[in-house]
Amino acid sequence: MAVVLRLQRIGKRTQPHYRIVAIEKSSGPHGQPLEVIGHYNPKATKDKEKVTIDTDKLNRWVKTGAKPSDTVGTLITRAAKVAKAAAAAVPVEHK
Repeated sequence: MAVVLRLQRIGKRTQPHYRIVAIEKSSGPHGQPLEVIGHYNPKATKDKEKVTIDTDKLNRWVKTGAKPSDTVGTLITRAAKVAKAAAAAVPVEHK
């Protein structure tokens, strides 16, 4: 069973929205995913709202051998950059 991480389109014709799913490689575009890992909304205005990924689920699937598609790999790196920037923007209180 070869598992891949890829996008699965949902939403209306003019309002695309994608799920980031772990799915068998042989499944079609509308196949039943093994697990939903996150969401991608290309029409969102803020980078924080564009990509949401559950990192625990992502790490578990990558450790079991799931390979992300090129697009999902790019979205993972984008989400990591946004999370890193958000963590750096949080002010630290000094007592």
